[in-house]
Amino acid sequence: MLDWKNRATGVRDSVDDSVDNVRSYMGGGWVSRVIGGLLGIYLLLALVVGWYWSQEPELFSVQQRAEASAQSAQRKLVNGYTTVETLKQVAGTLMDKPGGYLSNDLAPPGLWLDNMPSWEYGVLVQVRDLSRALRKDFARSQSQSTEDADLAKAEPRFNFDNKSWALPASEAEYREGIKSLDRYLARLADPSQPNAQFYTRADNLNNWFGDVATRLGSLSQRLSASVGQVRLNNEVKDPALLADGEVPDVIEGSYETPWMQIDNVFYEARGQAWALSHLLRAIEVDFADVLAKKNATISVRQIIRELEAAQETLWSPMILNGSGYGLLANHSLVMANYISRANAAVIDLRTLLSQG
Repeated sequence: MLDWKNRATGVRDSVDDSVDNVRSYMGGGWVSRVIGGLLGIYLLLALVVGWYWSQEPELFSVQQRAEASAQSAQRKLVNGYTTVETLKQVAGTLMDKPGGYLSNDLAPPGLWLDNMPSWEYGVLVQVRDLSRALRKDFARSQSQSTEDADLAKAEPRFNFDNKSWALPASEAEYREGIKSLDRYLARLADPSQPNAQFYTRADNLNNWFGDVATRLGSLSQRLSASVGQVRLNNEVKDPALLADGEVPDVIEGSYETPWMQIDNVFYEARGQAWALSHLLRAIEVDFADVLAKKNATISVRQIIRELEAAQETLWSPMILNGSGYGLLANHSLVMANYISRANAAVIDLRTLLSQG
C-alpha cells in the first residue's frame, strides 16, 4: 500500500513539474514576443524617422531672405548684406533642418545615418571658405588694414570639429559663429558704424573663386575615382642629380574610392553644390556692378545652373557604382560631370576677373 502511495505522489509531482514547465515556457514566450514586437516597432519608427531626417533641404531665394531679414531687423539693405545674410542662412540650415545637426549624433537613428552627415560636411566646407574670405578679403580695404573683430571670431567658430558632441558641442560653436556674423551685419547696415566694411572688388572676389575652383577640382577627382583612375606622377628627385638629357621616372598609380565611401563622397558633393549655389546667387547681387563691368554675369549664372542641376532628385534608393558604359548607372560620374563643368566655368570666370 505504501508503495502505491509513493508512486501516486511521484506521478503527482511529475505532473506538477510538467505544468510548471509549460507555464514557464508559455510565460517566457509571451515576454519574448512582446519584446520582439516592441523592437520591431522601434526599428520601423527609426527607419521612418531616419528617412525623414535624410531629406535634403530645398533651395531658397537669397534675395527674399535678405530683404525679409533686413525688414524684420529694421536694417538698411547695403552692399554685402545679401552675401553675409545668405552665409548665415546656409550655416543655420545645418542646425534647423529636419533632425537638426546629425554629424555628432551618438544615438539611433542619427548614429546609423551617413549620407546626411556627409551632406552637412559639404555645406560646412563652403561656409568655412566664405567666412575666411570675409575675414581675409571682403571686409578689408588692403593687406595692411585691420581685420574685423566679429569676423575674426566667426571664422574659428565654423572651423571647430564637426563631430564634437559635448564640451562644447559642434552646434553650439556654429551658432556662436552665426551670432558673430549677425553682429557684423548689424554694424555693416548701420551708417554710424564706419568700422564695418564690405569691399566689392574684383581682386577680392577672384581670391575666393580660387578657393572655389580648388574645392570643385578636388571633388571632381574624387567622384571620378569611383571607377578607378590611373594617374601618372613624376618621381620626386632633385633636378640637380639628373644627368644631361635624363628624363625623370614616371610612376603609374591606380586610385579608386573605397566602395564604402562612394556614397559619402557623392553626398558631400551634393552639400557643397547646394551651399555654393546659394552663395553665388548672393555674390551676383552684391557684386553686380563688378560682374557687369567684367562681362562676367553670364559666367556666374552658368556656374549656378550647373550646381543646381546637381541638386536634381535622386530616384535610386542607393548610390549605384556601375562602370562607365555598364548596365547600371554610376551616379558619381554623373555628379562629376556637373562639378567639372562648374569648375571649368569658375576657371574662365577668374580669367575675366583678372583682366583689366
